[in-house]
Amino acid sequence: MFRNLIFDWSGTLVDDLGPVIEATNAVLAKYDVPALDRESFRRSFRLPYHEFYAEVLPDVPLVELEAHFRPAFDAAVTPVTVLPHAREKLEWCRALGIRVFVLTSMDTVAFERQMDEFGFRPHFEATYSGVLDKREVIHQILANHGLDPAETAFVGDMTHDVETARHGGIASIAVLTGYNHAEVLAAVRPDLTVPDLGVLRGLLDRRRGVTRPVATVGALIHDGSGQVLMIRTHKWGDRWGIPGGKIERGESSVDALCREIREETSIELHDVEFALVQDCILSPEFQRPEHFLLLNYIARAGSTAVVLNDEAEEYQWLSPAAALALDLNQPTRFLLTEALERNLIPHALA
Repeated sequence: MFRNLIFDWSGTLVDDLGPVIEATNAVLAKYDVPALDRESFRRSFRLPYHEFYAEVLPDVPLVELEAHFRPAFDAAVTPVTVLPHAREKLEWCRALGIRVFVLTSMDTVAFERQMDEFGFRPHFEATYSGVLDKREVIHQILANHGLDPAETAFVGDMTHDVETARHGGIASIAVLTGYNHAEVLAAVRPDLTVPDLGVLRGLLDRRRGVTRPVATVGALIHDGSGQVLMIRTHKWGDRWGIPGGKIERGESSVDALCREIREETSIELHDVEFALVQDCILSPEFQRPEHFLLLNYIARAGSTAVVLNDEAEEYQWLSPAAALALDLNQPTRFLLTEALERNLIPHALA
């Protein structure tokens, strides 16, 4: 499992290929060089980009080319957008505590503007932009931040990103959402190739042993007279919530619910009714990153006598309004609010 991910920017997290092609063709036009279509560009463009321009415009100084490129990029018609799954991937990293960095050759001013425009700045521990040859700084990044190469990967869309990872002694992950064709990337043999960041997230989840959502059951328990049971547990960051747990293999959801409630509270349930289902994906409130499928029920307690097991710290019987004033975990707050709106709790207003 990687504890540190270094991301390229263009073609990996954001799609700016259109504006770059527009700007490149604007530069070529100034020197009467034929324009490149998208496919030709993806097969010929490479980093460090001065090597690319040394081939197509060998007699023109780089500083002159950059002076033409910058305003042409800013004037491009094609918008820059966040690539699919990029935002979710960064949220996934945050939830798992994975350290995230950016290493890009993109102009620093444009990069900083885009990072703020897309709200990505809080995701990154540090960023390195305007780096023409990423191989020259990869060792510095590892040393500056104390990154173990064995636990670090560079995620990028170009052959230069793969070469940079290899130069730094870290894993290379190639994504096919950007500047280089799959066959171009295959020629430099990345350690892992994925079509997009969504697939990468799934692969890394499987390496962690997370292959599918965990089905759980829980009950908003009432006493039939307008009081509901809330328990406080360390599993949800010492927030208040409802009792429940995982469904075991071969067990029905209602059987699992009754068993879990009996184990956690000693209560026997009556009048069990299904209420709703919730997705709980990598909740920061839970003690570890998990994807739960929460099957929520409403049920009446056979007795208000509660005996907690070691999964909870304390309990309260109280009105739904008072329960809403507690520091509830988000799934419980949603369930309680829905139950009130749909009049699922008998005598809830009593």
